[in-house]
Amino acid sequence: MDDEAFLHHAIDLAAAARARGDHPFGALLVDPDGEVVATALNSVDTDGDPTGHAETNLVRIAGRRFAPDERRPLTLYTSTEPCAMCAGAIYWSCIGTVVYALAESELRSMTGDDPKNPSLDLPCREVFARGAHPTTVRGPFDIPAAREVHAGFWRA
Repeated sequence: MDDEAFLHHAIDLAAAARARGDHPFGALLVDPDGEVVATALNSVDTDGDPTGHAETNLVRIAGRRFAPDERRPLTLYTSTEPCAMCAGAIYWSCIGTVVYALAESELRSMTGDDPKNPSLDLPCREVFARGAHPTTVRGPFDIPAAREVHAGFWRA
């Protein structure tokens, strides 16, 4: 599978999160052999946890399943660029690569002043660049479904 195929999987997870009443974000972890080893949905509303973003939920799963040295070769695919909180969690988890579809800046233009998404204007690359170990980032990818999963959800 290639990056775009895994990103479509993450977008499908985002649609599943939205369908169950959560914010439309999804993420998955892939090992170096191309096997999906974990998936996560946003759970902000269903769990009542403002930190329940798909990426932080995935980091928690990875932390329970894998040692730090086992997390370094993993790739985290996500429907939307990780926010500053999620980028920090990904960094601390030692996951080595992040690939995303929709840029945070584009999401921000879609959400407007919606209080459900109080975005920080801080690209994940800037968060990772401040760290002591490298995190590879690929994205954004121009995948229309990454925008469509948000259509009509936010009060822009």
